[in-house]
Formats: sequence, C-alpha cells, structure tokens
Amino acid sequence: MAEKLRYVRGSGNIFADLGFDKAEAENLKLRSDLMIRIVEFYQKRGMTQAAAAKALGITQPRLNALLKGKIALFSLDALVNIASRAGLNVRLVVKKAA
Repeated sequence: MAEKLRYVRGSGNIFADLGFDKAEAENLKLRSDLMIRIVEFYQKRGMTQAAAAKALGITQPRLNALLKGKIALFSLDALVNIASRAGLNVRLVVKKAA
C-alpha cells in the first residue's frame, strides 16, 4: 500500500531546517547568499577564472573554491570584501527576532 506523503513548510532558512543552531544557520544563510551573488557576478561577466580572481582580489584557486560552493572556506567578512570588489552593495539589517 502506498504511504501518504506529508510535507512540512520550510522556515526560509535551509540551514535551520537541517538542524543547525539559530546563530550558525543565520551565518551560513548570509554566507551562501553572498556566494550566490558573487557567482552570478562571475557568470555574467564571462571572464576567465584568472581574470575574475584578479578583479576580485583573490587567487584563482580561491575563486574556484567559491564557485564550487565550499562555504566552510569563507568567512562572512571575506565574502563581504569580495562582493564589494565585485561592485555589489552589501547591507546588513538587524532587527529584533520575532
């Protein structure tokens, strides 16, 4: 007999849904959002990895790690700096948790 499927609506933060504690989940979400924007910058420019790395002020192997989504290798601070070099305006909004 087929089992009835049940779904649970996500919280909007996949890392929280995967069980990371609240602080780590928020940090991972911010880092992943920045990584996505930096990857989009790279893809839209059509540059080689070497040229993009130079423009972003990082090495080509470091850019390659970013493009492969190796989030553990990048701090939030490092990603903000890279995004700024890409011409992206990064803002942080702090508000009381609901």
